[in-house]
Amino acid sequence: MNFWAIFLLVGLPLASFAADSVQYNRDVRKILAANCFSCHGQDAETRKGKLRLDEAASALKPRNGAAAIVPGNLEESEAWQRIITDDADDLMPPPDSKKTLSAEEKAILKAWIEQGAKYEEHWAFIAPKKPVVLKAAKEVANPIDAFLQRRLAGEGLKPAPLAKPETLVRRVYLDLTGLPPTLAEVDGFLLDKSPEKLERLIVGLMKRPTYGEHMARYWLDLARYADTH
Repeated sequence: MNFWAIFLLVGLPLASFAADSVQYNRDVRKILAANCFSCHGQDAETRKGKLRLDEAASALKPRNGAAAIVPGNLEESEAWQRIITDDADDLMPPPDSKKTLSAEEKAILKAWIEQGAKYEEHWAFIAPKKPVVLKAAKEVANPIDAFLQRRLAGEGLKPAPLAKPETLVRRVYLDLTGLPPTLAEVDGFLLDKSPEKLERLIVGLMKRPTYGEHMARYWLDLARYADTH
């Protein structure tokens, strides 16, 4: 593989961070938590240099004429200089920690500092804001679809055509219970001419024990429960 092929495969994804907005909670916090917080986090007993990188006040505070992070200035950001240094005595994370930052992680941190190193509160402490409901096409029945339409339009895509009733009933059963409908259940849905039949079907399936079992399986997988994961 020649140099330019490698550049296209590796260089371009990293370069994209410079153009995209990097967010602390979404992109940066997990990198710092995995590589930095054990020595520069909330635990005072293990903290080194009296530096906390999990708080803006500490990370941005000048110490002995230098700050760990200087928004918009890589040259003056001591933390960044220690990340890219070749000196093993100054390198962060230190070699004896057995932790190393990947090229992608470095690109994210670099872009974050260049973009102003904005810290954010943990999402759990940020009050949710109700977005303005967008105006959607007439065929849209749910306000959520208006947001999907906008994203599709921005990507130059069109929504898939409405599913046929026999396809729709199968999807609903699989989504809510994890099981396909019987032939009798499909026929019953197709013969029902009521405009509320889909809503009635969904409510009915959500009252079944199989709905609870199917939804619980996702949480058991998340908890790494052995019988389901």
